[in-house]
Amino acid sequence: MEVLFNCKLSQLMGGGAVRSLACKCVFLLVAVLILRALLIPPSPGFGGVEWSNLVYINNNPPSFGYGVRQDKFLEVPQIVWGLNNQKIAFARACLTARMLNRTLLMPSLSASLFYKKIDLLQPISFDKVFQFDKFNAMCSGFVHLGLYADLLNRTRVLEMQKGSGRKWTVQRDLDQLRQHSQGEFDDHEVIRIVGKNPFLWHDHWPVKDYAKVFECLVLIDEIGQEADRVVSRIRAIGREIGSNSELVELENDRPSIFQPLPYVAVHMRVEIDWMIHCKKLEQRLNTNQICSSKKEIMERVGNIKGLKTSLVYLAVADKLLQNSSILEGWEEGFLPYEKKKLGVDGIYKKYPYLIQSAIDYEVCLRADIFVGNSFSTFSSLIVLERTQKMIRTGVNNMCGTDVRWPSYAYNIAGESNGPMRWVTNMSHSSLQEISYGTNHISC
Repeated sequence: MEVLFNCKLSQLMGGGAVRSLACKCVFLLVAVLILRALLIPPSPGFGGVEWSNLVYINNNPPSFGYGVRQDKFLEVPQIVWGLNNQKIAFARACLTARMLNRTLLMPSLSASLFYKKIDLLQPISFDKVFQFDKFNAMCSGFVHLGLYADLLNRTRVLEMQKGSGRKWTVQRDLDQLRQHSQGEFDDHEVIRIVGKNPFLWHDHWPVKDYAKVFECLVLIDEIGQEADRVVSRIRAIGREIGSNSELVELENDRPSIFQPLPYVAVHMRVEIDWMIHCKKLEQRLNTNQICSSKKEIMERVGNIKGLKTSLVYLAVADKLLQNSSILEGWEEGFLPYEKKKLGVDGIYKKYPYLIQSAIDYEVCLRADIFVGNSFSTFSSLIVLERTQKMIRTGVNNMCGTDVRWPSYAYNIAGESNGPMRWVTNMSHSSLQEISYGTNHISC
């Protein structure tokens, strides 16, 4: 105020231009301060709001329904089993954290296939397989991953035991989650879930919620580039074979051109561990639509309507095969390739089982046609993503004959004893059928 008085006095006494300019600056500064006091809320100590460079920043975590709190966390056990069971378990952990309005602490995956012997489990950090920052960016406001370094008080951990057995129903599990999202339970910075692997937890979320989490899972650059190399090799062989084949006449009567062979990816489940599992499953469910022999798979792929000549990529766990005859017996025009014949087996051998499976998943996902087993989570998640691709491109009849990214289930007989057309029903209220397999496929 003294400065303002001096400026006013100077003006009355006829001060110079410099002094007048200085006074104008002072008046302007005072005006800004007054406006700021009137329009801007109090400091962070009164309501958790601050202003930085006139940009509004709310320090309070968003309430449930508008985002995910980043000051409360959920911790889950190490995730095990095969790649796609691990992806389902991870998504289920994310959605559990979302229900509790908490950030999921970045979990540990398992690089090895074998899970029953603890000493054989090879833990691998989530960010060694999938991109951490991209996940949070793509799933922003839906689910959120955090780091242990984000914790403020590591001693305030509440352990929550997930129930098991027949008495532990879906409703009891849901009640437990609701209970731990409020009151004194919610006061803890960290809730640690102990018990079963998240893949075996009860399911409370629709397929579309799982699909949203899956869309945010992007392989790290190193693994993605390895998948690119394999797909490029398949495409190159397809172009080479196509250029040496007869000319293909286009429907619109334009001049004939050379076309590369389409590639069909077949998730060929004939490994010894799968055959033991599927036989037991068929007995328990009283069905014969789960197991498929090598001969049946080849016959049904060969009977896909409109497919006469094709390069066939066989996605199979080589180490678990009882024999190496999967390249023999295919119909004329179907040219089978596996990793060794493609010359890419060296790419796979550099990595543990989980990464090998991640590469194969991408190769199958990008195929012109995919054929799998509807009781396999690997096949089921690929079809889910391919269905999502069709939805995004506005396909109305996803079971039509000319759609892009068609998928089939060879374990169920379709038209002309070919494999059954397969798309994911995105309106399902849970992932139950995809998690454990089904013969009810939408087409």
